[in-house]
Amino acid sequence: MAYDAHPTAIVEPGSIIGEGVRIWHFSHIMPGSIIGDNCIIGQNVFVGTGVVLGRNVKVQNNVSIYDGVVCEDDVFLGPSMVFTNIKNPRSLISRKHAFQQTMVRRGATIGANATILCGLEIGSFAFVGAGAVVTKPVAAHSLVIGNPARHSGWMSEYGHRLHFDENRRAWCPESEEEYELQKESVRKLTTANK
Repeated sequence: MAYDAHPTAIVEPGSIIGEGVRIWHFSHIMPGSIIGDNCIIGQNVFVGTGVVLGRNVKVQNNVSIYDGVVCEDDVFLGPSMVFTNIKNPRSLISRKHAFQQTMVRRGATIGANATILCGLEIGSFAFVGAGAVVTKPVAAHSLVIGNPARHSGWMSEYGHRLHFDENRRAWCPESEEEYELQKESVRKLTTANK
């Protein structure tokens, strides 16, 4: 095995696990799931059939990732955050045929105890604040907070809030990358010199 799983974890045959993956206590990986290289699966995590996690995804404790969720590379899923997969669940009606896809784009962060309604896209390097309830798509680099989640600013790729000047320019304090504020988005103008 090119991955490391705690003895209490259940990794079902038929799942695809990349190199360097670490799976911690009491987690359950279902057949048909795909976990990319260098992911970290925290304690008590469920990864459902059909879930796709890209490279270097970090899943904190007590997260259930259901069929229909796709996370691209470098996504961070905070402790006890919640994905849904049906918009109108009922116990007496089976709607497994109606699971909706939720797409979490590269580099996005979803904070602790946030809830993501199914069928949405979380944009690249977006930042969903702790406890937010996301009911609409989230733009790339957008910071959303609250219930329901509302746009509250813009974030750099390094996870710092961007403060734009009168010329609609901002710099990440860590990477020194420059960003430009556009109508409803931001555009990175430079890359890190690190």
